[in-house]
Amino acid sequence: MNSHAKELMRYVINGLVATAVHYGALSYNLHVLGMQSAGAANLAAAMVGIAASFLGSRYFVFNRTDEAMLPQALKFSSLYAAIALVHGFVLLVWTDWLGFDYRAGFLLATAFQVSLSYFGNKKLVFNV
Repeated sequence: MNSHAKELMRYVINGLVATAVHYGALSYNLHVLGMQSAGAANLAAAMVGIAASFLGSRYFVFNRTDEAMLPQALKFSSLYAAIALVHGFVLLVWTDWLGFDYRAGFLLATAFQVSLSYFGNKKLVFNV
């Protein structure tokens, strides 16, 4: 397996782990902390999942620890904020403007998000 394929595999693993961390934090917030709002619980959990994704990207996927953590974290956060806006815009156009099923739009937006995340992290955040 070449180095690019290995990096992609690590990216997928990192995404699955970050998703599991997000879900675990959501469950913890709802069932252990007793948060009444699933939306608030999910927002807090998303921050934990994003942090896990950043650490996994920094140390496992791209292994770029030569740059200080704070600048990388700020670039990572900015990238994810922009991607969230793109994700929302795709759903807006797909579902609200064009009238297509939101589930298909969500899958389309998520596929686009995964691509933007990988290449954005590779080129803009971790400079690989």
